[in-house]
Amino acid sequence: MPGKQEKIWTAALLVIGDEILSGRTQDRNIAQVASWLQVQGIRLAEVRVVPDVIARIADAVNALRTSYDYLFTTGGIGPTHDDISVDAVAAALGVPVVIHPEARAILEDYYQTRGGLNEARLRMARVPEGAELIPDRMSGAPGIKIGNIHMMAGVPAIAAQMLDALTGTLEGGAPLLSDTVGGWIKESEVADLLREVEKAHEACQIGSYPFFREGRTGANFVIRSTDAGELARCMDALCDGLAAKGLEFTRGGI
Repeated sequence: MPGKQEKIWTAALLVIGDEILSGRTQDRNIAQVASWLQVQGIRLAEVRVVPDVIARIADAVNALRTSYDYLFTTGGIGPTHDDISVDAVAAALGVPVVIHPEARAILEDYYQTRGGLNEARLRMARVPEGAELIPDRMSGAPGIKIGNIHMMAGVPAIAAQMLDALTGTLEGGAPLLSDTVGGWIKESEVADLLREVEKAHEACQIGSYPFFREGRTGANFVIRSTDAGELARCMDALCDGLAAKGLEFTRGGI
């Protein structure tokens, strides 16, 4: 009887902000969140980017939080009038926005020698009712956790602090491992081989990533699996297949 397949834990990322969609700001959180999740044994399965519109954010929150184990959001929790992520998540969940007493105390302490806590700064203590805080050692303003939703700052360095605070607190599966082989190989030359090797190793997925350099076409082939043994066997099979075709390749990629 086959063994029970381990649950694959998944997450979505909702990137919030007109500045991302306009191109004024280049998002760096997608790679950062994806890498962090992989170490936690959670796969980033979907990313959406939405404007600073409450209804659009709320619709996306409800779609993603019910489709995946976890939802992460970045952006829109700062002190300015267009930081509306808290309002949007509260609307999605059907709860009011409240001032979190612990968040207020944290901000009062942080701004004690920085001009005091004014109305704009107090906005960063607003949370959907029932929320918990995600610590932030950099700016003092905390992130927010409610249900399976984790709301973080859009500034990558601050988001990194919040991810660090969450490390080890979320349930996940086995971390996703990967290995790469590459060469001056056209994808069309090995399409059948890639398909056959992946089919023979059901615990692995193979991604093909072509490139053009120095006037030549090549590709790197990335194998991913949560099983180190299966990953190694799949890599050996792929390399054997490339060699049988008389193709030169480099373990680790080029």
